[in-house]
Amino acid sequence: MQSKILAAFIVLCMLTRLPVFGQEVQLASRILPLPLVLKAGEGHYPLPEKIVIYAKTLEEKHNAEFLQAFLKELGRTATLTSDRKKANISFVIANTKDQHEEGYVLSVEKAGVYITASSGAGLFYGLKSLMQLFPPNDSIMEPLRLPLVAIQDQPEFKWRGAMLDVSRHFFPISFVKKYLDFMATYKLNTFHWHLTEDQGWRIEIKKYPKLTGISAYRAETLIGSQQTYKNKDFKYDGIRYGGYYTQEEIKEVVAYAQARYITIVPEIEMPGHSSAVLAAYPELACKPGDYKVQTRWGIFKEIVCPSEETFQFFENVLTEVAALFPGEYIHIGGDEAPKDMWRESTLVQEIIEREGLKNAEEVQGWFNQRIEKFLHSKGKKLVGWDEILEGGVTPGATVMSWRGEKGGIEAARHGNQVVMTPSSHLYFDHGQNPEPHSAMEPLMICCYLPLKKVYSYNPYSSELTPAQHKFILGVQANLWTEYITTTNKVEYMMFPRMLALAEVAWTPYEKKNYQQFLQRVSHQLPHLDAKAINYRIPEPTGLDSASIKIESDHALIQLNTIVPDGVIRYTLDGKIPNETTHLYTKPFLIPINRQITISAITIAPNGRHSAPVKIVIP
Repeated sequence: MQSKILAAFIVLCMLTRLPVFGQEVQLASRILPLPLVLKAGEGHYPLPEKIVIYAKTLEEKHNAEFLQAFLKELGRTATLTSDRKKANISFVIANTKDQHEEGYVLSVEKAGVYITASSGAGLFYGLKSLMQLFPPNDSIMEPLRLPLVAIQDQPEFKWRGAMLDVSRHFFPISFVKKYLDFMATYKLNTFHWHLTEDQGWRIEIKKYPKLTGISAYRAETLIGSQQTYKNKDFKYDGIRYGGYYTQEEIKEVVAYAQARYITIVPEIEMPGHSSAVLAAYPELACKPGDYKVQTRWGIFKEIVCPSEETFQFFENVLTEVAALFPGEYIHIGGDEAPKDMWRESTLVQEIIEREGLKNAEEVQGWFNQRIEKFLHSKGKKLVGWDEILEGGVTPGATVMSWRGEKGGIEAARHGNQVVMTPSSHLYFDHGQNPEPHSAMEPLMICCYLPLKKVYSYNPYSSELTPAQHKFILGVQANLWTEYITTTNKVEYMMFPRMLALAEVAWTPYEKKNYQQFLQRVSHQLPHLDAKAINYRIPEPTGLDSASIKIESDHALIQLNTIVPDGVIRYTLDGKIPNETTHLYTKPFLIPINRQITISAITIAPNGRHSAPVKIVIP
């Protein structure tokens, strides 16, 4: 079967002639992330009303069941068979030495559809590409036809991650599963679950019931943007807030992720961001105090003391965490840990003298290394934010570089594995509008991170040698939730930027092209609509200085939208457009002998608006 499918791939490639090139572009625009090699054939394969799927091994059947469920949504019946001759669609695991462990070959021929891979994960990614060849809103009354195509594909990076902070704001298990589905659709394979913070502890630890009885709830939450308050005259909503996941719920999510070939990396913060821990177990602090779960955002000096009691606490916690999460990594945070309380601590000074350390920063390095040694005893690897470099790390620690690329570059030079996640390009809590605090946008923390900038990111820093690039495990986007209070807003902040992340993680940098990527985004938007995902409607393009052409005493305005069947409305007086303002139908000229402010929006078929984009001319 392997030889047959590879032969079919070669035949389709040979059949591809120059006139088919346009079809290849069209097919490539339907699959995201962009495959490594795609060759279009001429014609289609019509699927019958009753579809038969070949699958023999457990992994093949597992993937076939996903396809059955997908086809059922399209109104089609699909059954499984162990007879290849009867199948319309075949899943085959073929162990070949030269095939990437997550790679696949997808071949749509006149005789049927074949997906082959060396692993279940590879079959799954081939299936996800196949599913994108189907129209998003097909029905049983319409014939299903798949374009003839041959795809050979594999990911650029091993770690293709997305992080969700559930500590600042808590989200139900049902949504966590939906988030995993988002990831799986676009071939992301690592879910970083940020479970503990100053503002809330979200995982049940049976040995420490106060973590869910006390640490999981804060008395109230800050109202509005913390940056706008002066003189610390903070205002709160007065509403108790919180929640946590039981261990049974954790197991349920882990199984759900495993079924989609996603590894979950839990994060248990230490030694900083531990106000919630101290609220329940104040004896872990360096000095007595009235500790509480924090009700606002930021960095707090209340951190656990590096005492034997603290080590015992975290070892007990991590024992339960390690048993719940089968993946090889556990994240310990390690960021933003002020040492004020440590510098004042007699115990810490004794540790510095006893261990031959220079300062409190090196105490954190010593702390991390003890925790890492314990994790190794549980068969786990330590991951931490790039601050863990400041106290010294072992060669086995994995560094997540968020304060730009500097930490990742340093770590890779020392031979540590690195996940690149710089806030400049991959912090999805940052705004998608040049004016992040615009009234047209929901409340968010800061900054401007448009789709194009996310897409432009290259995890392989030019400051590293090709030999050092092998230490770059991959890339991850982070969604911190200080100001993200609802599941709708999570979706708004993630999409369509998650689509850019997918190509950054999967597609080689040299194959990426932003304009072609926008075509793929355009094809994905109906799929997002079909799944009721509250993505941010992309603004019209064309209102930027590079797009506007000056002709004599006029400027030519040419607008466009990537939203299928979307319409563009505009104004010439700077007012925000709506359904009643000018409808854009074709390019138009405006005089440049006086100042004119053009503002435009896209209106999607479902009535949702983009934020306005504007320019002042001349």
